[in-house]
Amino acid sequence: MKPLFLLLPLAIAISGCATVTRGTTEAFLVETEPSGANVSTSLGLSCTPTPCAIPKVKREAEFSVTIEKEGYKTTTHNITHQMSGGGGAGMAGNVILGGGIGAILDANNGATQELVPNPLKVTLEKLPEDTSAKAEIATKLEELTDDQPAS
Repeated sequence: MKPLFLLLPLAIAISGCATVTRGTTEAFLVETEPSGANVSTSLGLSCTPTPCAIPKVKREAEFSVTIEKEGYKTTTHNITHQMSGGGGAGMAGNVILGGGIGAILDANNGATQELVPNPLKVTLEKLPEDTSAKAEIATKLEELTDDQPAS
């Protein structure tokens, strides 16, 4: 009976297959075209300039990402999660090896999940130039030069 009792801690330690092999966090990557944008999230995390990575984001997180760059429209994107292939394999390992505790652990801590989309790839849209302001300035300059006496 003693040898079986000694194996119990080992069985518990390896029972969370996805937790052990994948962990509960992952790096979240942001790529923009053009590069050099500022990234902030509703989680209070940020990175700059793009391309950049935010390390150790919980795999089961749901959050929004705001991307800003001078001269371009600000964009906001929603990030969610889904079951990953590697997480499903870890869960299957729990079931096959009889790790009921591991299956419960993996299902509850997000180790079977992955952030989607990751990486987030965004093409920024250039802001339109304010042609009315340029036209107004050109008109004022023309008026000023017309009012000047000829020498």
